[in-house]
Amino acid sequence: MVQHKEQRVGVFVDVQNMYYSAKSLHGRKINFANILKTATAGRKLIRAIAYVIRADEKDKEHFYEGLEKLGYEIRAKELQIFYGGAKKGDWDVGIAMDVMRLTPKLDVIVLVSGDGDFQDLLEHAQSLGCRTEVIAFGKSCSSRLKGAAHMIVDMDKEPNKYLLGAMPTHGPMREKENEEKLVPIELKGEAPKSEAPPIRPPRPRPEGGRPTRGGRGRGRGRGERRGPRPPEGAPAPSYESRPPQLTDDLFES
Repeated sequence: MVQHKEQRVGVFVDVQNMYYSAKSLHGRKINFANILKTATAGRKLIRAIAYVIRADEKDKEHFYEGLEKLGYEIRAKELQIFYGGAKKGDWDVGIAMDVMRLTPKLDVIVLVSGDGDFQDLLEHAQSLGCRTEVIAFGKSCSSRLKGAAHMIVDMDKEPNKYLLGAMPTHGPMREKENEEKLVPIELKGEAPKSEAPPIRPPRPRPEGGRPTRGGRGRGRGRGERRGPRPPEGAPAPSYESRPPQLTDDLFES
């Protein structure tokens, strides 16, 4: 199934998932107007629903009003706070129920979320004859969701289209980006080869004679004292190992 202008489209936006993904990956806010344009792609929009979690934040009311002006229906749920401070707020079940209710009236299900828990939902919608599309950040989108949908729109490939504001000039996101750009110089090419001096083989020792004379320290151990030079014509001393001479001094007590 491919896209064409006669398809009936339903858009379901997991606002919390998109908000925190954009904040953690790019440090920016979502452009929900462009998301809706990409989701419809010139087709017939039947329903566009944004699922939000209400908390004790007054500035969020202006955000909800802005979504309504863009053409979204707002479905809100209060944030649950349990004993001990634990908090819970998600629309997984609510989104799944709405998709199932509207599937008979839709040709295309567009899910704006990267949550892998929706894999079974997409597969069930496909079994009912609907085309499934996902809009999410590729870096945070579940691989299960990517494998289940007919089409994936990766917002990471066009961040300026789907995000508001400019990239922060400082802070954790800018520091993370700078760290990725830092590449050690030695990794860009082969490491420089060390030019060590060649090792010279030891000079051969003449048969039955003393070592050949050379530079300082060659042919004998460091610190070895040179003995007196034998007179001319005298036989060269032998360096072969000899057994100790048995003399009377060895047996004196």
